[in-house]
Amino acid sequence: MRDAGAETDLFSKFDGILAERAALLATGVRDPYAIVMSEVKSPTLAVINGKDTILLGTYNYMGMTFDPDVVQAGKDALDEFGSGTTGSRVLNGTYQGHKECEDALKEFYGTRSAMVFSTGYQANLGMISTLAGKGDYVIIDADSHASIYDGCFLGNAEIVRFRHNSVEDLDKRLGRLPAEAQKLVVLEGVYSMLGDVAPLPDMVAAVRKHPNCMILVDEAHGMGFFGKHGRGVYEEQGVEKEIDFVVGTFSKSVGTVGGFCVSDHPKFEVMRFAARPYIFTASLPPSVVATAATSIRKLMHAGEKRAHLWENSRRLHKGLRDMGFNLGTETAQSAIISVILTDQTQAVAMWQALLELGLYVNMARPPATPAGWFLLRCSLCAEHSSEQVGQILDIFAAAGRSTGVIPG
Repeated sequence: MRDAGAETDLFSKFDGILAERAALLATGVRDPYAIVMSEVKSPTLAVINGKDTILLGTYNYMGMTFDPDVVQAGKDALDEFGSGTTGSRVLNGTYQGHKECEDALKEFYGTRSAMVFSTGYQANLGMISTLAGKGDYVIIDADSHASIYDGCFLGNAEIVRFRHNSVEDLDKRLGRLPAEAQKLVVLEGVYSMLGDVAPLPDMVAAVRKHPNCMILVDEAHGMGFFGKHGRGVYEEQGVEKEIDFVVGTFSKSVGTVGGFCVSDHPKFEVMRFAARPYIFTASLPPSVVATAATSIRKLMHAGEKRAHLWENSRRLHKGLRDMGFNLGTETAQSAIISVILTDQTQAVAMWQALLELGLYVNMARPPATPAGWFLLRCSLCAEHSSEQVGQILDIFAAAGRSTGVIPG
């Protein structure tokens, strides 16, 4: 294969990124993006670099990845239906398990329709790009997930951004758009970088002042532990009847992989014949949809787990604030707690110190982060024991002092 070497080519645009990464690794830091878990012992513990490490950087909010019923459902489907479908949902890729998974979603959300995509990314990509096309408008929060932005680009709709969580700015920007134009407003229940929650009732009220608007809420980080039934922030905040579409993922609280959209719209099923990311992608393996369906049904009755997760979140948030860490929210708003650092050097030093002490968290930096912040993003799990939360706080204290992030 041809080696272009030092020639200028399509990769030249990435030279700045490569140089920055090389400089970072030259300092002796571990590569944050090359972590390998050689063994996963539970939803909260893995072996990294030969050492038992507490996991505080997964989105396994409800700890379903090792649930015995979920695992057994996957094994049974693997034995009965094989390893994959080798086809898309509209051809040979719809097995009994896919329908059962959609039935579980309809039961969980209390909706008439549910549609399963192969990833959560594709769910946003498919829904947004298909609903809003040329001549339509998509109104999104400036801090929206990349999949939301990409759905806008694929559909070729006009993109209108409003300031993060600003009801006033949302209202103002909707008021500037042509009344006769069709509009899709996309909101997120929980924003994944800072873990803050959208003020959905005020936002919905602002949207309903304007004509020809539909609302889609992404509950990727809210499903499982917000609301009486675990449906998400929109249920917790009492706006279920005002939301047209709910998008979510199986790779967070459900504990596997895949994405979905649920809706009560009478014409919703036409999306199966119009959404390109649904039509032209191989369907999920039977073992995956079996684990998802089993997990979703168990999450309907996970009140004790939800309560414990909230207890963990409040305890960790308070403990970190009391130590002097700068956090992304004033109070615990979700299972995500972000520690804000001053720059990349400090963030990397703190991240590595935590890892060496046996704690894995996610490090996030621009352009993924809002306002150019450098973050250590902690994601709690319902399976974190009280003892583990205490260990996490002790590790943060030691790492913070050794790096100078908090007073020694």
